[in-house]
Amino acid sequence: MIRKNFSSGAKWEEIVGYSRAVRVGNILEISGTVAVDGNNLLVGGENAYEQTRFILSKIETVLQNAGFSITDVIRTRIFLKDINQWEEIARAHSEFFDKIRPVTTMLEVSRLIHPSYLVEIEASAIKS
Repeated sequence: MIRKNFSSGAKWEEIVGYSRAVRVGNILEISGTVAVDGNNLLVGGENAYEQTRFILSKIETVLQNAGFSITDVIRTRIFLKDINQWEEIARAHSEFFDKIRPVTTMLEVSRLIHPSYLVEIEASAIKS
């Protein structure tokens, strides 16, 4: 099978040695995604709901760039700094996935790579 790496152009990809997403055959894995725009500026401030919506929108763009659709997502992994914000994050997740219903995991973690990041999300997709 052919492997194709997708880059966002973020400087961290070269520093850490990772790709924004990797497609192998009909499978696409999307790296952990946080609420930063193309200028590396935080979107959503201290609002977990707004950060999550922005993250899922970024993931949807990656899916489209790789020839996939949001409906191809079969799993999401959600890492959050404060489990008490789970309902805000879940509300945003549901706005994207209510009809699709991928499997998901939501975990509280002690820290993310930057103190302003409240949530980080990974996604897996299979194109039928």
